[in-house]
Parts: sequence; structure tokens; C-alpha cells
Amino acid sequence: DNRTGCVLSSSSEFPEGFFTPQERKDGGIVIYFIIILYMFLAVSIVCDDYFLPSLEIISECLGLSQDVAGATFMAAGSSAPELVTAFLGVFVTKGDIGVSTILGSAVYNLLGISAACGLFSSMVSRLSCWPLFRDCLAYTISVAAVLAMISDNRIYWYESASLLLIYGCYILVLCFDIKINQYLMKMFSPCCTCFTKAMEENAEQQPLVGWREESGPLIRQQSRTDSGIFQDELDYSQLSTSLRGLDEISEDHPSVFTMPEADMKRILWVLSLPIITLLYLTIPDCRRQFWRNWFMVTFFISAAWISAITYILVWMITIAGETLGIPESVMGLTLLAAGTSVPDTIASVLVARKGNGDMAMANIVGSNVFDMLCLGIPWFIKTAFINTSGPIEVNSSGLTYTAISLICSVVFIFLAVHLNGWKIDKKLGAICLVLYLVFTILSILYELGIIGNNPTRVCGN
Repeated sequence: DNRTGCVLSSSSEFPEGFFTPQERKDGGIVIYFIIILYMFLAVSIVCDDYFLPSLEIISECLGLSQDVAGATFMAAGSSAPELVTAFLGVFVTKGDIGVSTILGSAVYNLLGISAACGLFSSMVSRLSCWPLFRDCLAYTISVAAVLAMISDNRIYWYESASLLLIYGCYILVLCFDIKINQYLMKMFSPCCTCFTKAMEENAEQQPLVGWREESGPLIRQQSRTDSGIFQDELDYSQLSTSLRGLDEISEDHPSVFTMPEADMKRILWVLSLPIITLLYLTIPDCRRQFWRNWFMVTFFISAAWISAITYILVWMITIAGETLGIPESVMGLTLLAAGTSVPDTIASVLVARKGNGDMAMANIVGSNVFDMLCLGIPWFIKTAFINTSGPIEVNSSGLTYTAISLICSVVFIFLAVHLNGWKIDKKLGAICLVLYLVFTILSILYELGIIGNNPTRVCGN
């Protein structure tokens, strides 16, 4: 009858709610919406007060530029929920939740977060050509590898190992990012001159130590002892923007319990005081002198908090959508996709609003590359060490449309940035929003069987 095998409801992957379906319909759903809004606020606080400050010090110690920091540590930390989801899908639920969540939210990560960065940013951020091209190419290769692996509905150990190898090569490229950038800019200087002006403006807007102009286009000469990625951009004024300055801090960062002066901020601060207190008691604030050397602990604990908060957020969104009668396919492609990417969205918007465009875009695309690794790690552990007798069975229905969507979204975001003059602004945000809505509508029509001939039904319906 041209119907696929049924898929489990998203709510089956979570515990039962604390209200019965009838109680939720009678008004209990309001509690779920309050929790959803509070979880958004909690993720914002974790990212702004702990995650990004720890990333700043890590980047300074390692001498990482904006884009490399965004594509590595920032992408890994904000994508922690996807890693947890992938492990749950392989070892706990034994289903395809990891594949569906990661691949299903990939288009949102590229277009939806880019739209948010453009629309919610109050300043125009200049972008560099090489970081975006590097990350888009790496993501395209990763997507092609994953799709080739699951095309036969089976994952073997050598296939998952190849996915880890691809990510290892990506990290290797990042290690030699400056030299590769210099070589390519010299080699392709005739066709890259159109980006020189934008890069010069970027250098003026976001001064990095060691940026200078050689013969030909502007080439980044980044010092590996001082990145300055947040130089005079973030409000962490007591935390110097150079590694040298870390030893010269004379005053501590203001306490998180300092009440804001603006009335609206005071109201928000009072409402968020419980989560502020909980985070203060569990995460060392590396912006303060006493905890400055604990920045790695801050990074990992804040990433763990991001995962826990995102889990609760997606759980509440799933139950709320089920109560409102939103179709499962629509839920997976819209609310759940956005819910699992809340940390990426908030982190990218925060740095974009400070003018760090390269870091925001590197996090957007780099987090998707890391998501492919999130699939490879649990697959490899299970096939190589736990269940060596056979491959992992996965469901690859809708594979063709998924492949087209992911590849097209990568191409579209690159072309949109190029046509927009290599900058993040409201115009780019509007373009990405329109593209995301088009992809979402087409995906929903496909899942409902209106386009194509492959409708998906939920088991029991």
C-alpha cells in the first residue's frame, strides 16, 4: 500500500510527563511552556556566563583564531546534546534516534541558525572566505560518507572507523590552518581579490594580533601565543584579551549575583536567580581570579549542563507538541530540530552580536561536522568492541531526499554569504530564513507523503 514501516513516536524516547494527557489538555500544558521558556533562559546563562568565557581562555592558551575555536571547542561543547543523543540511540533505545536527530536537524543548523545570527545581531560582521569554504567542504565530505554508510541499512566497524578518520583529517587541517590559508590565498590571489576589501574591513573591525598585508591579498599571520578572539568585543573587561594580560588582572569579574541596573533586566535576573545559584554552586566561574586556572573544568561541566538542559527542553517540547496534536513528522523537522540545536543557536547569536562573524559561522558548520563524529564514535565502539559479530542495523528510509537537502543547504549557505558580500547582516538572515522555510515545507510535504510516495506513519496510529 506504498506505506513504510511505522516509526516510534518521539515521546517514546522520553519518560512520561507529570500530567496525564487529559490534564495537559485542561491547562497543564501551560506548565510545560513555562518550563520550555525557563530552559531557554538557562541555556543562555550557561553559554554567556560559563561556556564562552572558558572558550576564550582555551583559545588564548592554544593561540586559536576565531574560526578554528568556533569549529573545534565551541562546536564540540554546543553539540554535546547530539553526542548524548547518539549514544542513547545506539546503546539504550536501540533505535534510529541518533541518525534521525542529527541528520534531521542539519538543515536547521545551517540555515536556521544563520538566519538567527543575521536577524538578531545588531551589528554587521565580516566573514573570511577560507574558513567557510574549509568547513563547508569538510561537512559535505562527512555527509557523503554517512549517507554512503547507511545506504544499505548496515554499519560495519570499518565504516564507522572511516568516519573518525575523516574527522581526524579535518582536525589536522585546522592545526595547519594558517599555513594552508596563506598558501591558498597566494595560489588563488587573482580570484580572491574580491574578498580583500571585506577582509581588510574585518581586520579593522576585529583586530587580531599579527594581521598584516603582504604582497597580494590580505593574509592572516596569527600569533600562536595570543589569539585575541574576543578583543574589546565581549564585556569580560576584567579578563584580559591576551595571555600576557592574564597575569596582570587586578580586579575580579563582577559576581553573578550583582543585580542589573535596568528594570527589565532586574525582573529577568530575579526570575533566573534559582538557575544562577545552581550554576554558581556547580560550575567554577573562570572569569574570576580564583577559578581562572580551572577553565577546562568550567568548559566540560558547562557542556554537561548544556546537555542536561537541552534534554529537558526537548522532552517538554515533545510532550507539548503531542498534546497540541502536531503531526510527528512536523515535530521532528521543526520543533525538535530547533530544540536540539538551542545551544548552537544561542552561542552563535551571542558571538555574532559581538562582531565575531567567523566564529559564529565556524560554529554553525563545524558543529554539523562534529555531529557526524557523534554518529561515528558510538557506532565504532559498539561494532569494534561490544558487538563484533555483526553490523548495526539502521533505517535509511528517505535517504535520497535527506542527501539532496543536506548538500543543497551547504551550497546555498555558501552562495548566500558570497552574494551578500561576505558579511552577516539582516539581509543574509532574511535570505537564510526564506531558504529554511522552503526546505522545511518541502520536507514536511515529503514526510506526509504529499510529495513522493513514501509517507511515514507513527506506530499505533
